[in-house]
Amino acid sequence: MVLVPAVAPATVQEADFYIHEFFEIDFFGSTVHITTTHICTIIVVAVLMILTLCLRRAFFKAEREGKMTTTSTLVEMGVDALVGFVEGTMGKKGAKHYINYIGVLFLYIFFCNTSGILGLRPPTADFGTTLCLALITWVMIMYADIRYNKWNMVKDLFEPFPLFFPMNVISMFSTPLSMSLRLFGNVLGGTVLMALYYGMLPWFAKIGVPSALHVYFDIFSGAIQTYVFCMLTVTFVSSKRGDGEL
Repeated sequence: MVLVPAVAPATVQEADFYIHEFFEIDFFGSTVHITTTHICTIIVVAVLMILTLCLRRAFFKAEREGKMTTTSTLVEMGVDALVGFVEGTMGKKGAKHYINYIGVLFLYIFFCNTSGILGLRPPTADFGTTLCLALITWVMIMYADIRYNKWNMVKDLFEPFPLFFPMNVISMFSTPLSMSLRLFGNVLGGTVLMALYYGMLPWFAKIGVPSALHVYFDIFSGAIQTYVFCMLTVTFVSSKRGDGEL
């Protein structure tokens, strides 16, 4: 018996929220597929680099001329907010070691999450992206734990009782998984809902309403998930450092 796959209705086929493969490249004898995620990531990084260079030029130009502009004021307010955010958890001495990473992490995740406004598929709607970000954070957590706790790191695995050792080990290795799945699930949920809305509803239902949906799923939810990921990063790293005064 031959099973013939059913053909989905046209409206369902138009609801496209999948990751597509565009072309293949040979990478040291292995075939690598360039997908939607790669292309959207390159676009996001390019936009970030151009925006950063433009803001940097405008800020230093205003500083040389000795006058405050709207751009320089916004840049200064953003930096002050970032410094306050990191120092509030890590302290002044600890923040100086991680503030650059948290700043880049915040901008990258936020621009990825909000890239749906430009018609892109958010790179953070790909579990490969969020897992890599979470693994970087996890390595920093482990480094801080080994550096500042040394043998107490092993001792903590048996707290409060030796019987808790398996659960403590699972908890330690589940950190990157939980962080990556939280970000991935929330962004993917918004991406799927927007794709279904655009693909399955008639044209008159798309007048005005998608703007409000983009504001919620891309901007509001994207900003919240960015804040949560960065907050978890500074909290976990700070907890391994102890008093936060490095």
